[in-house]
Amino acid sequence: MAANPTLSQQASRRRDDPVVTGLVTRARNGERQAWDALVERYAPLIWSICRRYRLEAADAEDAAQNVWLKLVDHLDSLRDPAALPGWLATTTRRECGRIARAPRRPCDAGYALAAGTIPDDHAQAAEQDLLAAERHAALREAFGQLPPGCQQLLALLIHDPALSYAEISARLGIPAGSIPPPLPGQATPPPGHHRTD
Repeated sequence: MAANPTLSQQASRRRDDPVVTGLVTRARNGERQAWDALVERYAPLIWSICRRYRLEAADAEDAAQNVWLKLVDHLDSLRDPAALPGWLATTTRRECGRIARAPRRPCDAGYALAAGTIPDDHAQAAEQDLLAAERHAALREAFGQLPPGCQQLLALLIHDPALSYAEISARLGIPAGSIPPPLPGQATPPPGHHRTD
């Protein structure tokens, strides 16, 4: 029985992601769209780490903003652009820990959370969030690169409630026989959803 790859192994494979490398390179050159794409891709990771530190909303916003500002300052010195997700996760944890350890007003003293009290399983959960965010971003990017007709077909195939092949055929103006059947392991269409070739 083959063992499943560990999260660290999966994260290592993600470091070779040419999309991330391209976005970092373009952002270094001042391309706003690349910056926007980096923020869209990794903001969920940053927020998930902030939530694990149980920071107040304003403190979490400050932490996230500080992480992005640090990235602006350090983007040119990032040796391996594909390592950006790990850099963001580490920087976010450090920033959240710094904010959590910061002196509080007396009324806030009971709410301070020391970074040392955060269980190690939070680091694993953050890594899982990172992988999920990267998978979703890659899926959105791949879907966006499909021709419009393929995007429409996929959207209709996963429509909820399920559509019959005849309905999909009518909506797209294509023969029902040209609509692919479900792959092994996918849900089969409900009764009455037969292909007519």
